[in-house]
Parts: sequence; structure tokens; C-alpha cells
Amino acid sequence: MPHNLDFIAIGDITTDAFIKIPKETAHVTCDSKGRACQICFNFGDKIEYESVTEIPSVGNSPNAAVSAKRLGLTSALVTDLGDDYHGKIKIARLEKEGIDTRFVKIHAGLESNYHYVLWYEAERTILVKHQEYPYELPDIGTPRWIYLSSVGEQSTDYHKAIGEYLKKNESVKFAFQPGTFQIKAGHKALESLYKESDLFFCNREEAQRILGTNESDIKKLLTGVHEFGPTMPVITDGPDGAYTYDGEETWHMPMYPDPAPPIDRTGAGDSFSSTFTAMLALGKSVPEALMRAPINSASVVQKIGAQEGLLTLDELEEWLAKAPADYKPTKI
Repeated sequence: MPHNLDFIAIGDITTDAFIKIPKETAHVTCDSKGRACQICFNFGDKIEYESVTEIPSVGNSPNAAVSAKRLGLTSALVTDLGDDYHGKIKIARLEKEGIDTRFVKIHAGLESNYHYVLWYEAERTILVKHQEYPYELPDIGTPRWIYLSSVGEQSTDYHKAIGEYLKKNESVKFAFQPGTFQIKAGHKALESLYKESDLFFCNREEAQRILGTNESDIKKLLTGVHEFGPTMPVITDGPDGAYTYDGEETWHMPMYPDPAPPIDRTGAGDSFSSTFTAMLALGKSVPEALMRAPINSASVVQKIGAQEGLLTLDELEEWLAKAPADYKPTKI
């Protein structure tokens, strides 16, 4: 089959087990803005939980693949999993979503990733473990866009192979949303990926870690990341919205107003980043992409997990038509 896909996401896939923590069970501390930042338990206590909900086939890159597909792009996923029960469920779920699974590699004798989500009101803390897969980049042809996010630590050669592929295939656009290990590795170790990035996504705190700074000025964070190579860094800042910089213009986009109090914020960043990328792939301008990306985030947080709330293009446009008058990007 030809590999002329619109969108190929690369990254680990997992099952998230949402463990709902009752309000009275944990002690929560807040930051200076009143936002919950830490959840605390006492050693030795027996902690009661309210429920457990398993959601398969998630992770930054699988979430992005599903988002792009629902928005109308042909979408595939490059990922690794075990030959166990959870692996079979993951593949079935991807196929149900219409994701091309030809690049999914099943490893005999290995387990599939399984993460635990401590879910407290709308916030969550995720306990993660990436299985040690022998990563290899398959023959993916020349898609219009590649979207790379979280993979395990034993992936240095894998990242080099992706960087070499991008250098050889200049027509392929590249979006990079680094995961925990990729941020920890530092920009020097992933220099080729930073330099090849057409789009680069992170939040404010991640930008500070990437740059090794406590700088709070968003413009300085944007220019700092831009200097590492990405053509357009995009930094999200929770309730303060999102910012982009292309080397000349800086844009700010406010959050889309929540239609109801959020249920679970898992996947809000993934939905923003993947929707922004998909909108550019669909021919939208940067301001047009900025107006649509927060809508998918606002929808996702109304559901449990990172994918159930992802919108189709028609649904997204319906939400946009109902936006308040001040919901628009501005140059800063």
C-alpha cells in the first residue's frame, strides 16, 4: 500500500487506569494562583478509592492520531506493544477509530504499557512505566505530517533515526510534542529533532525545564525555544491560554470557555497540539488554527480520558460558531 498518509503519529501507547480519589481522602495544596498543584497521602494509611476506569489505546501520540482522524485526515500510528491481552485491546480500539495500524509492532514475550491515573476532581497525577521495546522506525513513506511525542528512555538510536529520516525527507512537516523523557534528555541530545521541528509544543513549566530557567516572561520563553531550532514554538499556559511565535509575530489565544466544570484534564494538551497541527494540515492559517485548538481541549475535559471528547471537524465548527465575541487571537 502507498504511504501517502496525511498524518503519522509516533510514540508509545498505553492503557490508563483511572483511580478516582474521593475529596475527603487526600490533602491537596495549591499554588499562588489557587490552582491545585500537589496531592498528599500519609505513609501507612489505607486509602479508599471511589472507582477504577480502564481506558485503552491512549498516550500522547495515539491521542493525536485519533484527533487527526476525527478531524478528517488519514491517520496512522507508529508504536510498540506486547503480545498480551492489553495489546490486543489496544489494536482493536485503534482499528475501531479508523487508525491505520500497519506500523504497530507487536513484541512476543513483552508486556504492553499500563499506567495508573490518580484522579482527584478534574486534576490527575499519572504513574507511568514505559516497557523497554527495541524501537525501530519502519518504512513510513512520505506522509504530509509526522507528529512525535512520548517514548521510553531506551530510545536514543530511535530518535536519531527519526532525525535522519526528516533530513532526507524535507517535504515532510514535523510536529514535536516532547514527553517526559524527551524533555529530561535535553535539547542537545535531541538537537536534530528540535532543528527539524516545524511545530513544537510544550507548556510553560516544560519550557522552563527545557531552557533551564525560572524565567516567567512568555515572550522570552518562546524566543528561547525558537533559538533551539523549532520554526514555530507553541506554549500553553493553562487558564491563561496559549502563545505562538514564528520568529516575527507572537500570538496569544485565550481558553475556550468551559461549557461546564471540567471532569478530567487528561489529554487537554494533546488535543490542543494535535488539533493545531491538523488545522494547518487542512490549510488553515495560524490564527484560524489557534481559534480551533482550544475548543477540542474544552471538549476533552468534559469526559473521562483523553479521547472520548475529541470532536469531528463539523462539531468543532459548531462550537466555534457559539464562541463569545472576545474569543479570538491577538498579536502581542
